[in-house]
Amino acid sequence: MGYIKGEERNQTFLFPESFDEYIHEENPVRIIDEYVEHLDMKELKFQKAVCSKNGRPPYNPKDLLKLYLYGYLNRIRSSRRLEHEASRNIEVIWLLKKLKPDFKTIADFRKDNKKALKAVFRQFVRLCDEWDLFGKEMVAIDGTKIRACNSKRNNYSVKKLERHIQYIDEKIDTYLKDLEAGDQAEATDRKPSADEIQKRIQELRNRKLKYEEYQEQLHKTGENEISTTDPDARLMCNSNNNVDVSYNIQTTVDAKNKLIADFKVTTNPNDLGELDNMALRAKTVFGAETLEVLADKGYYKAEDLKKCVEKHITPYVTKQVYSNGTGDRDFYTDRFRYDAEKKVYICPAGKELYFARNRTSKDKGILGYEYRNYDACASCQYKERCTKSQKGRSICRHVDQDFLDTIDLQTEINKKKYQLRQMIIEHVFGTIKRGWGAYYFLTKRKLSVSGEIALSFLAYNFRRAINILGPKEIFKRLREKRELALR
Repeated sequence: MGYIKGEERNQTFLFPESFDEYIHEENPVRIIDEYVEHLDMKELKFQKAVCSKNGRPPYNPKDLLKLYLYGYLNRIRSSRRLEHEASRNIEVIWLLKKLKPDFKTIADFRKDNKKALKAVFRQFVRLCDEWDLFGKEMVAIDGTKIRACNSKRNNYSVKKLERHIQYIDEKIDTYLKDLEAGDQAEATDRKPSADEIQKRIQELRNRKLKYEEYQEQLHKTGENEISTTDPDARLMCNSNNNVDVSYNIQTTVDAKNKLIADFKVTTNPNDLGELDNMALRAKTVFGAETLEVLADKGYYKAEDLKKCVEKHITPYVTKQVYSNGTGDRDFYTDRFRYDAEKKVYICPAGKELYFARNRTSKDKGILGYEYRNYDACASCQYKERCTKSQKGRSICRHVDQDFLDTIDLQTEINKKKYQLRQMIIEHVFGTIKRGWGAYYFLTKRKLSVSGEIALSFLAYNFRRAINILGPKEIFKRLREKRELALR
């Protein structure tokens, strides 16, 4: 019994009469083509949406958008790789009708249409809303760190610059001493000549001058760090506790079908201060009167939570648990119980901590109230487990702690609902970063990065919509929408 054999390559009629027969009816590439064709590129403000009467004809921005959307759906983000696919990938050849734009044209399209790409993402969100794919009742909000196009070596803080300058000064002193002594301090096979040492000294001085310019820039701007390749990127700690120069992408995902409703690129390494902003934006996108929001403890900030409640947004956020310095879990802050009637704290050993003083700030006034009982701590057998302070343990009660207690109780009562948070939003980050390899940016500056992540999130929503409705149904709805627009 023989093997399954292919057809001979030298046959006269190897390809079908219609090139279209190579693309299956349910192939997502047909949906990409249909979706992009119904977009108004002029309204979305794409460059070259209207052809100039003079000069060489440009590529249609619709064709380049199709290419990028196909690429991001198939783990192909590089402009050079997309150029290669246009020559060898039969789906891309079909999609672009045999057009072969070069990598520079492809890269320039993404560079020149940053805001337009974000507008396409928003347009597709509205389309999904028309198709009733958003529940508009509950969303999960979280931030993810995506590595910037800037190495840690090209990121400088004040302390790092001081270390570099100190090292250069020491190295220059060493070389100057070598010149005076006519010898090299380091034992090497070939001792550098005086000219070589002078050259190295000059290189070090040039480098020092560069570092001093960075110091001056930090002093003028008041920033803590500077990135030389991508000036907008900042040093951040990611979920694996690795430090990288990154951007923090704040993302809002609807609970019904795990579709991305909104996003924002930030340079803040933590999530504090973003909850009310992102929640209100989601409420505006949906046009909803009320909204439930799930977020982790990184968003636990009284001011933000109060703003959410004022705007008819119900937050479910886990509280921050602070350690005691000794690492003994039995004596963490949450193990101290507040007695509202006596207005005292009861420690795990059963002792009462009394009000001592207000904790204040010049800008914000009273921040909290300090409770302590150093006399009881002095004779307590658990003191070494409770605190490292010689005086004893003190507890600070937040000025809005009564309000925070209601949020904590609300989250605890709805614990099953809160536990949906990871399933809703981590699904998105896992697909984009691990599944599609978009764990780093190819472009520089915040605006460009926003356009790039818009493509990733557009591709994600596109794939989710196909999986939910099916290729035939989506193609049918897009065709009906297009025909309706042409009437």
